Amino acid sequence: MPRTLLSGWILLLAVSVAADPLVIAHRGASGYLPEHTLAAYAMAYAQGADYLEPDLVLSADGHPVALHDLELDAVSDVRAHFPDRAREDGKHYVVDFTLAELRQLRIHERIDPATGEARYPARFPVDLGDFRVVTLVELIELTQGLNQATGRDVGIYPELKFDAFHAAEGHDFAAIVIEILERYGYTGPDARCIIQSFEPEPLIRLREEFGTELPLVQLLGENAWEMNHVDYEPMYTPEGLAAIAEYADGIGPPITRILTGSDAEGRPQISTLVADAQALGLVVHPYTFRADVLPEGVTFDALLELFFGTIGVEGVFTDHPDLAVAVRERMAARDSEP
Repeated sequence: MPRTLLSGWILLLAVSVAADPLVIAHRGASGYLPEHTLAAYAMAYAQGADYLEPDLVLSADGHPVALHDLELDAVSDVRAHFPDRAREDGKHYVVDFTLAELRQLRIHERIDPATGEARYPARFPVDLGDFRVVTLVELIELTQGLNQATGRDVGIYPELKFDAFHAAEGHDFAAIVIEILERYGYTGPDARCIIQSFEPEPLIRLREEFGTELPLVQLLGENAWEMNHVDYEPMYTPEGLAAIAEYADGIGPPITRILTGSDAEGRPQISTLVADAQALGLVVHPYTFRADVLPEGVTFDALLELFFGTIGVEGVFTDHPDLAVAVRERMAARDSEP
């Protein structure tokens, strides 16, 4: 995008903020602390996030743990502890380790396993801290404990990662997670818990087989990612969105499927995806808003104002919840001025 883009947005930003858009702490306050650690979740809570978002995968003994990948190599020192436990592809898979074994690992800022270089060099140093794996239960108890202590009502937004993979490993992921959620009181449409997945099947099962009334969000990806062997292209059409609306309450698309570029004058080009989804009663929670990864010539504040205001999404996934909260509050204060 050209550097004229920011100036081209000015006329589009003088609008009201969408009604109470959610700030969803993406892997916790992951712009400041290693993702999916208790420290990152506690910081996100303190920064005013509405929901704390854990990606979930399963240990060998069936414990949902907060990690983004199937493998441990990019976010832990697993190679130092278990050098002989990699699979044939050279990677250490979470599902091959018990929770007790995972507890031995130090979790650190994301790196490129091939080079050891930090994915985001300006973030928390890779070699500092003694962070550990977090279970879904631990995140729930942290959230509920802080809710009691502060009087707030922060929710959780768990993602079931790689459901088909876990099924092939002998685990019923949906059954495991819904049992834990119900045990901790997350039942009914008004519970402060939203479940998300890139795969339709676990969401359909949760709705139809388990009868959950919790809000469900279908994440939308790109076929080129080859992450779940799902054909995402049809999901972006009005017909595909209508099919999603049969079992889910919302969608979580990438930012680039909404903000698709700019015209010759630098004005943002916005797709019809949000309007199409909202016309079907689906909420839209795009990902991922990072203050240190932005379109050229665009500020974080301007990007959030565009999505909260002009586009009108109902929530955003962000690595920097404090900054998103500040934008939302500033827009709301501006709206209330006489």
